[in-house]
Amino acid sequence: MSETSRREFLKGSALATAGMATGNLHDSSLLTAMEPVPQPASGQQFTQPLSLNWLADRPPLVATGVSWGVPWPKGSVRRETAFRLSNQGTDLPLQSWPLAYWPDGSIKWTGFATVLPAAAKGPFLLAPGSDRSAPGAVIVTKGSDAITVDTGVLKSSIPLSGSDLIKSMTMGGKPIVGAAQLVCILQQGPETDADDSPRRERFLSEVQRVTVEQSGPVRAVVKIEGVHRGLTSKREWLPFTVRLYFYSGQTAVRLLHTIIFDGDQEKDFIRGLGLRFGVPLRDEPRNRTVRFASAEGGVWSEPLQPGGGNIAQENGQQFNGNPVFDKNAIWSDFKLTQANPYGFTITKRTNAQSTWLFSDAGKRAAGLAFAGDLQGGLSICVKDFWQSFPAGLEIRNGASPTAEMVAWLWSPDAPEMDMRFYDTKGHGLDAAYEDIQPGFSTPYGVARTSELTLYPTDSWRTRENTAALAHDANTPALLACTPEHVHSTGVFGVWSLPDRSTPFKKSMEDGLDSVLAFYERQVEDRSWYGFWQYGDFMHSYSAPRHVWHYDWGGHAWDNTELGAPLWLWYSYLRSGRYDLFRLAEAHLRNTSETDVYHLGPMKGLGTRHNVIKWGDGAKEVRISQAAHWRIFYFLTTDERAGDIMDMVAESAGDAISRYDPMREAAPATAGEPSVRIRIGPDWFALAGNWMTAWERTNDPRWQKLILAGVDSLVAMPYGLQTGKQTPNFRAAAAIVGLDKATGKLTPIPDQVTKAFAPVNYNLATIQGGAEVMFELVPLLGRKDFEAAWLRNCRIGRAPADVYARDMTTGNEGADAGYVLTGQAGPRLAAYVFAKTGDKAFAEKAISMLVEQRSGIATPHIIGGPNALNSIEEDAAISTNEAAQTGLSTIQLLELCKDQLPTEAPVRPVRAPRSGS
Repeated sequence: MSETSRREFLKGSALATAGMATGNLHDSSLLTAMEPVPQPASGQQFTQPLSLNWLADRPPLVATGVSWGVPWPKGSVRRETAFRLSNQGTDLPLQSWPLAYWPDGSIKWTGFATVLPAAAKGPFLLAPGSDRSAPGAVIVTKGSDAITVDTGVLKSSIPLSGSDLIKSMTMGGKPIVGAAQLVCILQQGPETDADDSPRRERFLSEVQRVTVEQSGPVRAVVKIEGVHRGLTSKREWLPFTVRLYFYSGQTAVRLLHTIIFDGDQEKDFIRGLGLRFGVPLRDEPRNRTVRFASAEGGVWSEPLQPGGGNIAQENGQQFNGNPVFDKNAIWSDFKLTQANPYGFTITKRTNAQSTWLFSDAGKRAAGLAFAGDLQGGLSICVKDFWQSFPAGLEIRNGASPTAEMVAWLWSPDAPEMDMRFYDTKGHGLDAAYEDIQPGFSTPYGVARTSELTLYPTDSWRTRENTAALAHDANTPALLACTPEHVHSTGVFGVWSLPDRSTPFKKSMEDGLDSVLAFYERQVEDRSWYGFWQYGDFMHSYSAPRHVWHYDWGGHAWDNTELGAPLWLWYSYLRSGRYDLFRLAEAHLRNTSETDVYHLGPMKGLGTRHNVIKWGDGAKEVRISQAAHWRIFYFLTTDERAGDIMDMVAESAGDAISRYDPMREAAPATAGEPSVRIRIGPDWFALAGNWMTAWERTNDPRWQKLILAGVDSLVAMPYGLQTGKQTPNFRAAAAIVGLDKATGKLTPIPDQVTKAFAPVNYNLATIQGGAEVMFELVPLLGRKDFEAAWLRNCRIGRAPADVYARDMTTGNEGADAGYVLTGQAGPRLAAYVFAKTGDKAFAEKAISMLVEQRSGIATPHIIGGPNALNSIEEDAAISTNEAAQTGLSTIQLLELCKDQLPTEAPVRPVRAPRSGS
């Protein structure tokens, strides 16, 4: 690097530290040692159109409403900025709202909503200026007992209390959808070999609160909260949240459904869980139809009364009967059951007194059911239906004036939902990597979110249209700006764009892609599917058995360990690939719900990896932290992700005060603070929660909590490495006291010598800590904190005397001899190079990265008799290392971009992991 470039970089870094002045920097400070990429000066307004495109490979097949987020450089968009959206010269309706703010109050992220015609091709241009599209609005009206939402073509009545989520949906005054409720079948105890079957009771939704979160003009969002109430016992349990999304001029309604388990896993076994809708029907049974769709684009379609009118009906024509065919049986009840990810069956019957008749079968259902006649009806589609088995779709009483349609999220034809731990005892950390503690292997407070789309219609639907609805519901529309634009705005800290311009860079990029492709295939090869599991990965592999350790303590489900969500989201950000978005989305939907406690005493904490998602005794904020969920939220405007980020910001501090994260590994001794945490990963995770709340609300109380911790840390004898340490490896952490009300931290001296010493440990920054700090340090603009963080990165494993001298001189360990090794090392050394220009740190970072095991996947095929099915295997891969190597590579390619070798690296020979 030339001296001129060096001065320009340092000048840019200083500007970033002083106030995130992204105008003179590439990707905020991005701490890069390259020539700064020209950006609009801080405060320069958004003036040029921004190009957007569909995220998916092809546009939606039917007209659709879509919501998405767009980031902005600091100072470029003010609160009063107006926007317009156009496509091929035609203005489109547009609604916008702020999602996040920069510290100076300018807009960091904007949420948008529009309605796009079927098969609309990109690009779409977002420009400053007032919306000039044709008028059209969603009208929301609140009455004394219900909220009415009118999209212009669909009017929906949403009661404020009672069992109905929806009272009715009408089109042109014609009833299309009747009452809708949540349904649950609760079974008292598991099925056993005994003759007596467990008692079952039906529950319905009981609405307790209805909130209009958005009221147009393009999009309206209604949030419904309540519980399930027993029809016999009147017991109230299983809290739910349902959001309904309406768009101007659209009949489709998106429905987001969340339940939180608050039962006793030893007694409360869900036998069925679903959403039930009434469907008014008018035509004779021979002109009524039931349909199911397959994931491959097929449609099963049959009339209630088979006969000579079938051809006419398929063409949308009235069949007036035939004396012969009028005597045929009328089939009133139909159901599709997806019992596993590889097979579904369709059955039907004439009435409850008669047998179910097998009709057809297939591999994977798309989750769509339709019940209707020539005058209309309702289609319901459950997204990720077969992936979330056991699921079902059912139509009952199809021959009556109002049919009943149920989307079963847990099919009553499947075994009961068993939430118990996998054994009656734990198996020890040393034996099974399982940190079991009595009373902690509980699902009380875990959640599950499902996404559905309702498609009411007042006319006949063709088979082609039915298949199109199934496709669109399973690949929801999303507009996205380019990775280059997101990168240029300075959001999400340090990350690189793909670059294959040299053999070294190509090798790194190919390695990243190979590992991601391997995990994409593992989801299918290993059947990582199921209601409580779909989306997550396994932790580590058993080479002798040719399987992942699905049944071995803490080696099973990964549960966000070592930043897997961040690895997936940064991989998507830099590439813009739709398949990676879907992989990351499924991972987030699972881990943000099933790994996190959403109510109860552990609310705000998450569960470490285990055979059962909530089985491990370690409950920590690093698992549940907002840093894992915020990228998805800002890209999609997803309100459920917003709920979770709000919850962890408000609740994690309280929960961590009740459940000391080091209570087992390093028990507190007399005189220590009543609330103890580790600087990393605990404070880093809390700070990330508060940073997210601060940017979303611009509320200074969150900034004050962060700054209280910052003030404490910079005043400590050894900065970010001050704290209690024990010889136990698991306890190798900087443990400090926390005042959860103020955010102040207190150092804890050695209990024998009463002195302080620096704590050297690797875990602090490899569980989201580095990613949070890469954003937080420049956002705060505190030079003393920036220096403390840089010192932590530069001499993270230095002895006390070196650290003490460095606190004064600021140049000890400049040869990279004291930088942390292990999984944290490459990114921290790369950061030091970017901030100081010392090439020794770049060389250290690159050498450490190349040596990491999971930089590339080289799978081979395993078949019979060594495996049940033909599968891909790479026994040297582990998810911890894959996530950490992926993140380090993505960050190092940015931080050290001008110091990278040209030739492709010689990677070490990889053997199966020891102990597998």
